[in-house]
Amino acid sequence: MSAKEFRQKTPADLQKELLGMRREQFNLRMARATGQATKPDQFSKVRRNIARLKTVMGEQRRAAATAQKGPDLGKGK
Repeated sequence: MSAKEFRQKTPADLQKELLGMRREQFNLRMARATGQATKPDQFSKVRRNIARLKTVMGEQRRAAATAQKGPDLGKGK
């Protein structure tokens, strides 16, 4: 899934997606440990998707914090 697709989802949907990816990562690790790994390329794909998802979640969290803080008028220092 691309970052563009992740950005269109709500924070609650992103949390569900993250949970699903973590489960998939765990299942892949268990399959590898028991000698049943069929798709070794999936490890890196899942890891990168998790990183991509966490990046989008951080962007949304920072955007929400900035929106609550209000516009920076360049005053002070």
